[in-house]
Amino acid sequence: MRNFYLTLILTVCVFVVKAQTDTSAYRFQAMAIQKKFAPDKRAIYFNIQIKGDSVRLESTSQEALNEFEKVKPTMANIKFISTLLPAKSLNGLEYGVANLSVCNNRANPQNAAELMTQMLLGTPIRVMKKQGGFYLVKTPDGYLSWTDGGAIKLMDKQQYETWQKTDKIVFTADYGHGFSRADVNSQRVSDLVSGNILQLLGMEKVFYKVAYPDGRVAYLPKTNAKLYKQWITRPNPNATAILATAQTLLGVPYLWGGTSIKGVDCSGFTKTAYFLNGIVIPRDASQQALVGNEIDVLENDSISVEKCLKNLQPGDLLFFSAAKRRGINGGRVSHTAIYMGNGEFIQSAGMVKINSIVATAPNYDGVQSGTLVGARRILTEIGKPEITRVEQHDWYGKN
Repeated sequence: MRNFYLTLILTVCVFVVKAQTDTSAYRFQAMAIQKKFAPDKRAIYFNIQIKGDSVRLESTSQEALNEFEKVKPTMANIKFISTLLPAKSLNGLEYGVANLSVCNNRANPQNAAELMTQMLLGTPIRVMKKQGGFYLVKTPDGYLSWTDGGAIKLMDKQQYETWQKTDKIVFTADYGHGFSRADVNSQRVSDLVSGNILQLLGMEKVFYKVAYPDGRVAYLPKTNAKLYKQWITRPNPNATAILATAQTLLGVPYLWGGTSIKGVDCSGFTKTAYFLNGIVIPRDASQQALVGNEIDVLENDSISVEKCLKNLQPGDLLFFSAAKRRGINGGRVSHTAIYMGNGEFIQSAGMVKINSIVATAPNYDGVQSGTLVGARRILTEIGKPEITRVEQHDWYGKN
């Protein structure tokens, strides 16, 4: 009997060691799968958990899951569990609409996590999974992040489509409020910022009667808003419109992850300047640097002020890399701004402000100018991939 138990213990130990060895080896395979099929966590969710002899993968990429499944035959001692998101546990509530004037979206499902981006009230979303009181969501610009459950109104597909078909208004004032009655002295329902979208219920004198995604009802002055159908059917914006919007944010403080009048980071600023003119572009600077028409602004990997003045047009996006300060060329794009003309550009750096690439100008910004790595023209590329008019975007109810 003693020999039997000794043999059993040794067998278990061998199995455990073998499983640990297999799972350890799998970590390297998992890294390779992620690098190939989910290299950007902002666009594709890829979460592997290895515990004991089990490996669990959740992803928004079917290709990543397919590759994950291929390694099963070579690792018979490991239990594989794969899940394609959206999660079935959502019970069909895979859609939603942002429910606060400005919603905070974070890197992880906790309030202390890094602020990655923000959503404006009325932003349509896709819901991927729930963890605690947070939801993993994707916004119309394709960005994945976690937001608090109180920031969104969950919907099934039918509810979402019904919401999208309703008449709406867009809040166009910089900042304001929705009121409980058609009276600016009545109790406030919420604050509102430019770009917020609400359902239109009717009109009362000089007020719109509106509904929030969660069913709250409010009134707001007509002078602070515009009918959604009018807002989305405007002609494509020109540089004058983009720059006029950008300059309404002058002095607004820099906020990492910010995308509203309450605070903006560099790419949140450029994204917002375009969105308030009805155009959806990618969220981050490194993503924005991949769309539009490339403009020649460099000479031997350094800024050519002569080329900038000759080739750039107002409304173009400029891109900078902090790595150039360390003498590194080809580094990741880390900053962006909007060109205004005559060497000037408007950026969010500390706050939204206007600077120049011309060394003799009183507002010359030598720090940023020395890190310029490229420029892209967006205004002539509207309708191309990832530069989309709001009414042409499926998530906003494209017909």
